[in-house]
Parts: sequence; structure tokens; C-alpha cells
Amino acid sequence: MAEVSANAAPDARPAHEVSDVEAKLRAKKSKGEWVSQNINQVHEEQMTFGQRLADKLAVVAGSWSFILGFLGILLVWVIVNGVVLLNRSFDPYPFILLNLVLSGMAGVQAPVIMMSQNRQEAKDRLRAEHDYEVNLKAEMEIEQLHRKMDNLRERQWKELVEMQQTQIKLLEQQLAMLQQVADKK
Repeated sequence: MAEVSANAAPDARPAHEVSDVEAKLRAKKSKGEWVSQNINQVHEEQMTFGQRLADKLAVVAGSWSFILGFLGILLVWVIVNGVVLLNRSFDPYPFILLNLVLSGMAGVQAPVIMMSQNRQEAKDRLRAEHDYEVNLKAEMEIEQLHRKMDNLRERQWKELVEMQQTQIKLLEQQLAMLQQVADKK
């Protein structure tokens, strides 16, 4: 068995077999940097004002309070224009102005929600990459611990063999002395 140095590189594979992520992790480790990071904070720091606004709008537009409030506004619109202002309504039945407002709102709201979903997907991708890096680092650390344990075990075996050889020599010396004593008698 070849002896592995305690200061050996954590991975003895050739450079062409090491992935970019693994090389990045090794560089971070050699600099003493942490691999773990708060992905939410990283993502927030990268967002522009428009992206933040789109996310907030998507949160509001996707809530029950918005849906119920909007249904209330529609109901009031229909009641006011269909019943209260029967002769002087500003948007008589079939409520063409209301349809125009709803279409315009849907035309703006759908892309904003899609932008928010795309950002969430990018955030999920960033989280998955981070999870991979953390898992890879853990794997590299475990591999390094295995090497250290193998090195320790090999050193202990070597010391044990040396102790046994010393004991054998002592026993041979004692046996020789006993033989000399027996021969003198």
C-alpha cells in the first residue's frame, strides 16, 4: 500500500478530470471562503427596480383579496351602469368600456406575472446550483477525511509492525540469554 501524505491534495485526479464547479470550490476553500450563502439575499441584490415592482404586482394580483376586490368593483360597475344610471350611464350594457379596461389590464398583467415566474425560475435554478456546490463540497470533504483516515490507519499499522519487530528482537535476545544460561548448566 502506498503511503498518502497528510498534506496531500484533497483530490489526486488529473486537472482535466476536475469539473469547473469543483475547481471553483477548491479555489474558495484555499482562500478560506464559505461555499454556503443565502440565495434569497444573492437574488435580491441582483434584482432591478422593475423586477421588484413586477414581483410585488404579481403578489398582489395573485391574491384572494385582489380577486374579491376586483369582483366587487365589477359588481359595482354593472349595478351603477345597469340599474342606477339607467338613462344616463357612461358605459351602458354590454359594458364596452368595462371590456376595454379588463382587456387592457389583462394585457399588462399577464406579462408581468410571466416575468415574475421567470425570475422565480432563475432563483430556483440558482438554488439548485448552490445545492449542487454544497453537496459537492461535502463530498470533497468526506473524500479528504477518508484519505486522512487511511493515512492514519497506515501509519498506525506501520508503528504496530515496528513495535512487533522490536518485541520479536527482544524476545530473541531473551531466548538467546536463556539458551546461554541453560548451556552453562
